Amino acid sequence: MGAAAEYRELTPEELRKKLDDAQRELFALRLKVGQQRNTGRIRELHRQVAQMKTVLQQKGIRA
Repeated sequence: MGAAAEYRELTPEELRKKLDDAQRELFALRLKVGQQRNTGRIRELHRQVAQMKTVLQQKGIRA
């Protein structure tokens, strides 16, 4: 099952919590300067954030 399908099964509150956590982790990874950045994880988080926002929008809830 895809990630979007898993996100659709969550309640809006759970989805918002996961979205907030993913955005915080993404922000922290983007701020790493002088260290080797995990670009694969940044890409993965960016996709997850987009999927979660899409699911929230489909449910008619503002992200």
